[in-house]
Amino acid sequence: MPQHSREVAFIGAGNMGEALIQGLVDSGRAADRLALADTRPERVEALQGRFPGLGAGSPEELAGDTGILVLAVKPQTLPEVAPTLRDAVASGDPLVVSVAAGVTTARLGEWLGPQARIVRAMPNTPALVGAGVTGLFAGPGVGEEDRRAATALMEAVGRALWVEDEELMHAVTATSGSGPAYVFLIIEAMQAAAEELGLPPETARELTLGTLAGATRLAANSPEDAAELRRRVTSPGGTTEQALNTLEQGDLRGLLRRAMQAAAARSEELGRG
Repeated sequence: MPQHSREVAFIGAGNMGEALIQGLVDSGRAADRLALADTRPERVEALQGRFPGLGAGSPEELAGDTGILVLAVKPQTLPEVAPTLRDAVASGDPLVVSVAAGVTTARLGEWLGPQARIVRAMPNTPALVGAGVTGLFAGPGVGEEDRRAATALMEAVGRALWVEDEELMHAVTATSGSGPAYVFLIIEAMQAAAEELGLPPETARELTLGTLAGATRLAANSPEDAAELRRRVTSPGGTTEQALNTLEQGDLRGLLRRAMQAAAARSEELGRG
């Protein structure tokens, strides 16, 4: 096993790369054991200013000298970037963690080489505040120690859950990867409706955010499922029943189902290139 100068290196310094660096530093990793590469020098400099000691280098340099290599670039960029790392991955033997939506471990293996140990990860944007949830899949050759390392990496920004069938990563993407945007749309809609009913904007915002946060916390901590919690708050003939009847008539369930099916289908398309 090669000796590495870095524990974790990131190819790509977007929001997810930044969130993971922040989470690792907050959980006790020294910034000088981390490094990143990005095509934007100003972005690298900004993160080095924020995390003193954070290393930087070319993608090839980092791939050959790190324990975990995080591919945090867009799926459309990977066909250009990944093949250039093949020799470095072969010599450095890092665990490769890809956060690119839809790109399979088989395709990554074609670019990086058959010996590459690859984990697919689908984190989501609440990772930016340490409240993310990540779906993980282990490719061929990934051992238990690798799984523990990938879990620890993603738990630096929230929770991590493994799936054993790679096809399920499309469902993970549709559920948690894209899911925060569904919630943000609901926030927009509820706040706008509250303002139309006469509430001042800041009051509408606070009531909406507080309600969603409280309901989610209650659901997470209750032994009852969401359907039972909904029934408990819905009095016959009351205001909540009237609101829910309107949502059901508008086919809210069907809309969400079709939205998630569309997200999963797009994930499959990205995987095919």
